[in-house]
Amino acid sequence: MKILIIGPAHPLRGGIAQFLALLHDTLKKRGHDVIFHRFIRQYPTFLFPGKTQDDESRSPVEVVSAPLFHPFNPFNWIPEGIRIAGEKPDLIILKWWMPFFGPSYFAVLLVAKLLCRTRVMLVVDNAIPHEKRPGDMLFTRLVFSLTDYFIVMSNAVRDDLLKLKPGAEYALTPHPLYEVFGRPKDMDESKRALGVSGPVILFFGFVREYKGLHVLLDAMPKILKEVFVTLVVAGEFYEDKDAYTEQIERLGIGENVKIIDKYISNESVSDYFSAADALVLPYLSATQSGITQIAFAFNLPVIATKVGGLPEVVKDGETGFLVPPGDPEALADAVIRYFQADSLKIFRENVRREKKRFSWDAFAESVERLADE
Repeated sequence: MKILIIGPAHPLRGGIAQFLALLHDTLKKRGHDVIFHRFIRQYPTFLFPGKTQDDESRSPVEVVSAPLFHPFNPFNWIPEGIRIAGEKPDLIILKWWMPFFGPSYFAVLLVAKLLCRTRVMLVVDNAIPHEKRPGDMLFTRLVFSLTDYFIVMSNAVRDDLLKLKPGAEYALTPHPLYEVFGRPKDMDESKRALGVSGPVILFFGFVREYKGLHVLLDAMPKILKEVFVTLVVAGEFYEDKDAYTEQIERLGIGENVKIIDKYISNESVSDYFSAADALVLPYLSATQSGITQIAFAFNLPVIATKVGGLPEVVKDGETGFLVPPGDPEALADAVIRYFQADSLKIFRENVRREKKRFSWDAFAESVERLADE
């Protein structure tokens, strides 16, 4: 099958770029003719909350691609649709994670489908965005109207998809592991590399309100009464950092919170997940999370909230603990229980067994079956 993937890729950074590069490589290994048209730029600079959109890692997840698609330059959209039609792909694959890209996707796909017989598949992270903006549902419905097949990675996303497009042809398959950041390192060495010691819990990824870091901070005083733990917050703040630092000062937990306010390079990821005794995801809303799939790649248990697809990945009492969202007391109790029961060794073994179902080949097989049907 001739497959054309459109999306961000190195030198642009982020989980979407890494996901699409890994999907490209897996489909290629399985014998498909795969072409990648990468974004020239991902976001307008004035809209991007981070420090840079470029991946400055020394060991990037790369894919051979042509920088052809400019998602916020309308003069590029019709030429890109014509270029795609000229490739005559059997299938076009795009990632759908926010409606901002809706107008450009709609224009490109409309032109491509008018000029050649091709089908469209969306890998849907969020059918309904975490942070809603005017026009979101209009753009989503427009792109979904041109989409033949959908891949969803949680029951929550499937349910949202079917609300927006009843009768949609879809496959439900879990988010694969991110195994591109190296192997687990010695825990003590990794803790020294980060400048921490003793029990460590990790909050990883960019900081937005829906990710619930403020809830975890509120839980820390109760946790510290029972376990002298260090919370490592690793990731860029995509909103006002001062509100969090003021909360830390007010709660008197500054000595036990280490903030690394930057995008974590690929070669550094292994130190964070190897140093941690548990990953904590205090999300207020979620569909699924690629962060859990990094943790599982490092055999790291996860303490998460019962939102979206997280309970489909984290097995309560086996590979981690699940708590209600927005409840610092319950979150604190789960962290305390985790350490007092010395859960790390047992849960690690459970993660090793459980993670076998999160393979890239299994994901690619779902793509193939859906397209064949």
